[in-house]
Amino acid sequence: MRWKKLGFVFGPDTTQGWSKTHAMVPTPLLLDERTLRVYFTACDADGRGRPGFVELDARDPRRIVRDAVGPLMDVGEPGAFDQDGVLACSLVPGDALRVYYVGFERGTSARYRLMTGLAESSDGGETFVRVRHTPVLDRTDAERLFRGGPFALREEGRHRLWYAAGSGWTRVGERDLPVYELRYAESADGISWPAEGAPVLQEAGADPDEHGFGRPWVVRDADVYRLFFSVRRKSLGAYRLGYAESPDGRRWRRRHDLGLDVSADGWDSEAVTYAAIVDAGGSRYCFYNGNGFGRAGFGVAVLESE
Repeated sequence: MRWKKLGFVFGPDTTQGWSKTHAMVPTPLLLDERTLRVYFTACDADGRGRPGFVELDARDPRRIVRDAVGPLMDVGEPGAFDQDGVLACSLVPGDALRVYYVGFERGTSARYRLMTGLAESSDGGETFVRVRHTPVLDRTDAERLFRGGPFALREEGRHRLWYAAGSGWTRVGERDLPVYELRYAESADGISWPAEGAPVLQEAGADPDEHGFGRPWVVRDADVYRLFFSVRRKSLGAYRLGYAESPDGRRWRRRHDLGLDVSADGWDSEAVTYAAIVDAGGSRYCFYNGNGFGRAGFGVAVLESE
């Protein structure tokens, strides 16, 4: 694929208490032929994330048509799996708009844990209420520390979920970093999920330079499923974007890097991560974060050719 970067789009409003840094994990939703809403997560001064959104011109997604709204929900109560942050990752339209999110919980012996929660909106995505206060993907023997980064689709009466899972850490330079791979699961109701997902790509560690896969994004085009994902490499110390194809969403063939790499300088010169694909105005766009997991905000690129 060949993508053309259109530039930086949106960064946090530092005058707001909930939005001091970051606009992480852009998650687009096409509202109508003129309006593209992009959900994101911003962090307060203590590094706790809460979701918001900004609306863009669907014909020119560099142009903001509605200023940021948020927070759409608060962090969890003390002791909850999401007490230290709520990271919106995937939207599923329906009678009520659902958001699958990562709940962030700081630890002691382990730096943090990431589990998946579910919330719903009854006002068109302006606010969200938890479906329950415990994770829909909770820790299990097979996936003990990380069951997050979810991307969900509802197809043919079933819910399909691709997500990051893992149980350990690895030492990279002076830092301990999580090890996780992408896995796949199905559910009848989107709430009750298996205790373990099936591996999607090679297991983390099969390539010794790779140790983590970030939030996936799946697009179905006619007879092919397209998987856009982030992969963290020890040699680079940051995420890059990858791409795979599948006939059924289960069996994947890793094709090549996405064709959207770091810039020579600026906000995305060290990393590109958390790709999110949306078709609007006759074009296919990729929203993504740059350095520091989206510390500055997010930008957009347009697909020129495959």
